[in-house]
Amino acid sequence: MSKFIERAWYSGALWLYALWPLQWVFTHLASRRRRRLSSAAERSPLPIVIVGNISVGGTGKTPLLIALCKHLQSKGFRPGVVSRGYGSKAPSYPFAVSAATSVKEAGDEALIIARHTQCPVIIDRDRCAAVSKLREEFSIDVVLSDDGLQHYSLERDIEIVVVDAQRGFGNGLCLPAGPLREPVARIAEADFVAVNGRKRDVACVRETLLANRVVWASSGRGARPVENKDGAKGATNTVNETASISLPAEGFALRAEPDCFINLLSGEKRPYEGAPFKMGAKLQAVSGLGNPQRFYQLLAELPYTFETHSFVDHHWFTEQDFDGFDSIQPIVMTEKDAVKVADFAEKNYWYLTIKVKLPERFLVSFDKRLSAAINRRQLKQSSKH
Repeated sequence: MSKFIERAWYSGALWLYALWPLQWVFTHLASRRRRRLSSAAERSPLPIVIVGNISVGGTGKTPLLIALCKHLQSKGFRPGVVSRGYGSKAPSYPFAVSAATSVKEAGDEALIIARHTQCPVIIDRDRCAAVSKLREEFSIDVVLSDDGLQHYSLERDIEIVVVDAQRGFGNGLCLPAGPLREPVARIAEADFVAVNGRKRDVACVRETLLANRVVWASSGRGARPVENKDGAKGATNTVNETASISLPAEGFALRAEPDCFINLLSGEKRPYEGAPFKMGAKLQAVSGLGNPQRFYQLLAELPYTFETHSFVDHHWFTEQDFDGFDSIQPIVMTEKDAVKVADFAEKNYWYLTIKVKLPERFLVSFDKRLSAAINRRQLKQSSKH
């Protein structure tokens, strides 16, 4: 994605409104595509949980999905994950990813999910094919789809939409005039909206949702999912252009906090809190993220100066990218970038880990919805016999 276009989306550049006709064409075609795919959507015998977004670029989906996998495991479930595997070069698709898979075959996000959860992970652009391979090769009882909100050929039981609180929805327009894949009102059809950011940023997102007639209900207060006649999420329901919302999504703030710096060579861990490096150090911050500002803000809270080196999202790093860097001062990055740097890392290469604590009210509500989805399947199966 062009950095120029991205800056324009989030700075309110007026010239983008000249692209309004193209936005109308995009939303019209996207709506038709959704209706077409939803009408023939594949129904999985296992419950499907979607973790996605309505905007391009990073919003913090991966840490949330990892935390959700661990929660399900703690409850005795056997979750499996399907993902696109962006940037992967697997020998064939669908492709099973494990903690030992190379980053070139798996892609960065799928590999991180596999390493942190030990869950089976299948990558394929075709999410339905990925789910089929999961069921055939692994003993699982629930499927989580990473970034699958717009994959309407796969019916879903629970939708979680992640919003980057810092950047919000940009200028509120759909592609190519803005950063949105679908209108803001689409969020009203989701079960949950997770806002990733600080409290004041969360408040701004909430106001934007209300302005688009999306009612934010606190988790655990009785908001209900939009269901079709078979009980699955979103197969035939669409938010029309007037955004007449009758059922609210449940909202919660996603608490993603820095944990520790890990050295890529030695594996040494240093807590984020305090002063993980020598006083007077000048950090060299490297980022290949959709929104690097979240990472840079975390570094700004440390007692160091730092310089930034930003690359495009999912950038595949080479040794040449680090030519001219100081070989003594710490080079710091996120785990997403670290997995692509590990093969040529030096002793001053570190990455910052993130931990996510999911609100208890959200977990209670999520568990209830998942239980209801499982019960629907059991009733449907028993009615066939």
